[in-house]
Amino acid sequence: MGKSRPNIVLIMADQLAPQFTGAYGHPLVKTPHMESLAERGMRFDAAYCNAPLCAPSRFSFMSGQLVTRIAAYDNASEFPASILTFAHYLRVMGYRTCLSGKMHFVGPDQLHGFDERITTDVYPSDYAWTPDWELPDERIDKWYHNMDSVREAGVGHATFQLDFDEEVSFAAKRRIFDFARYQEEPFCMVASFIHPHDPYVARPEWWNLYKPEEIDMPKNVFALEEQDGFSKRLMDGIEASTVAVTDDEVRNSRHAYYANTSYFDSKVGELVKTLEEAELLDNTIVIVIADHGDMLGERGLWYKMNFFEHSARVPLIMAGSGISIGTASNACSLVDILPTMLDIAALDGSEKPELGQPIDGRSLLPLATGNNDEVDEAIGEYCAEMTPCPVFMIRRGKYKYIHCDADKPLLYDLEADPDELKNLTRSKDHSDLAKQFADEVRERWNSEEIRQHVITTQKQRRAIHAAMQAGERVDWDYNPPRDASQEYVRNHMDWTVAAAKTRFPHLDDGSGGRK
Repeated sequence: MGKSRPNIVLIMADQLAPQFTGAYGHPLVKTPHMESLAERGMRFDAAYCNAPLCAPSRFSFMSGQLVTRIAAYDNASEFPASILTFAHYLRVMGYRTCLSGKMHFVGPDQLHGFDERITTDVYPSDYAWTPDWELPDERIDKWYHNMDSVREAGVGHATFQLDFDEEVSFAAKRRIFDFARYQEEPFCMVASFIHPHDPYVARPEWWNLYKPEEIDMPKNVFALEEQDGFSKRLMDGIEASTVAVTDDEVRNSRHAYYANTSYFDSKVGELVKTLEEAELLDNTIVIVIADHGDMLGERGLWYKMNFFEHSARVPLIMAGSGISIGTASNACSLVDILPTMLDIAALDGSEKPELGQPIDGRSLLPLATGNNDEVDEAIGEYCAEMTPCPVFMIRRGKYKYIHCDADKPLLYDLEADPDELKNLTRSKDHSDLAKQFADEVRERWNSEEIRQHVITTQKQRRAIHAAMQAGERVDWDYNPPRDASQEYVRNHMDWTVAAAKTRFPHLDDGSGGRK
């Protein structure tokens, strides 16, 4: 790679399973812009989230640390200001850092190292969504998933998610032009969208990309009595065990999800086009990723919250100057993004800052540049709703092992059994391997200690939330600062100067300089 300081633009989807994208081989789903990036860059084929739920996954992604290291247990766990993120480190290295869109930060710090945040978030930033592990079977209808998203899937002209994503893309594109106009390089921008996350409602132009009769149905569907223990609790929790859905409702959900995946892909295309128009693309590394996947009816499960492939795997595509063209089969995960970004920022020989906290990831830049990586591993932890104790995943090589104290363990050979249909824990040929994984789980994690700490923080957060709801309301939700007196053209500005300053490309003043 050249000795330069490339810009970094990371585009994040919410709840996007790579299996449902054309970029990863789905025969129907149209994702031409992701495919274009993959054709000129590196596609990672075994990338995982570290927690299959929005906020915990994003906190691990930002910090390069696993959920249990930073107590990022659920969607109402605080992300403390004391946790270092890649945005902090990149600022130290001279990067301008910007966030447009969702990151589901919980707590009063809504920046976490970003120089600026140009939109609000889409979900609450307080402790309202705290689960209760002492009542693991209790549903909280206000924010728990249920089957309404499946039963009500279809076409709509406006939703809060569309409102949000249109704002995210508009703000991100305008800021990219500002980076070019005012020569604010190098920069790192994260543009984070909420699609194709349920509700499964798509605008007509995206819905009409697909014909209903073309939509493929889930490949494997299990009845409640056929499920493993954790999957039974998931079905109960989302009411899939008690609320029946029709084939048409399932098909509509997948139809809308495919449509919204194409919508997200269009946003990828818009941002790449903007980088090109701003004359920044040649010196920018673009990364496309998601926080977790969506079961979308596979195995009879919906949404996420488990470590099966459709829920736990994420797309990861990296393209730009110096990035090799190809695919990488090594298992990796979102905690690897932080060290990868630091390596990108140090391409010109800049010194990387000393890490203020241990990290759990490794740099993916060697794989992205066509080199070998001896590490073939991803670690997952789930400590949120619909379980009474932690769930752990180890993906190493072709094997995946899943452990929860409340359930029988699961072991799959993903090469021989990509649909995860045959649990090998009782196979004589795999007994030694199953024991090795079980021993590693006991050595790596103290499950009961983690469980007690989760319960302690849940009680603490519920008490604080109750207090914040009493008396005068206090909110942590982010309000992007805006000073209208400095925007567009105002009385203290020269109209012609403002016009020339904001025009891009800039006009030549006749002497080779900017007008």
